[in-house]
Amino acid sequence: MVSIEFLITSLIVVLIPGTGVVYTISVGIFRGFRTAVAASLGCTLGIVPSLVASVVGLSLILHTSAVVFQCIKFAGVAYLLYLAWMTWKDTGGMVLQDNSSQTGLINVALKGFLINILNPKLTIFFMAFLPQFVPSSTENGMLSMGLLGGIFMVMTFLVFVGYGALANLMRKYVIGSEVVAKYMQRTFAASFALLGLKLATTDEG
Repeated sequence: MVSIEFLITSLIVVLIPGTGVVYTISVGIFRGFRTAVAASLGCTLGIVPSLVASVVGLSLILHTSAVVFQCIKFAGVAYLLYLAWMTWKDTGGMVLQDNSSQTGLINVALKGFLINILNPKLTIFFMAFLPQFVPSSTENGMLSMGLLGGIFMVMTFLVFVGYGALANLMRKYVIGSEVVAKYMQRTFAASFALLGLKLATTDEG
């Protein structure tokens, strides 16, 4: 049975702004709600590999192998810095758009997916987080952890869509103002860079 403690704790964790939230908000402001939903879906799907790895115990490899952890971590750092550079580079002529074509939505979702799949801390987080809410009397611990992880993913998607919706509402304050658009883009670029540097300074613990 899913406890109220798990739901409350998960909601708090999901609500805390991170890389996925920053990405979804930036997409929502500059590309519209449909694209923000695609970003939310991509970020949520990016959780799947970490969830599966934690359920089957592969996070022990990340936790005990400094080489594997560092390789994945710095791949994530490089990708975040790439996003920061591309976002900053676009500030000169950034315009609001509704990039909701199928190709555009897939690309946005893919970027969100990569943001989470290249974060090795997610796997270790799930390994430490989910077992706390699985009773010792449970016959199938893996199934229970999978269920809790699925609920966590649904909550993540809904909260991210909510962030995207709020960001979409902010579009009217940006439309027609190149100055506001430029500085907002630079803010997002700096956020990606800072999150990348934060990831670079973390360890397995």
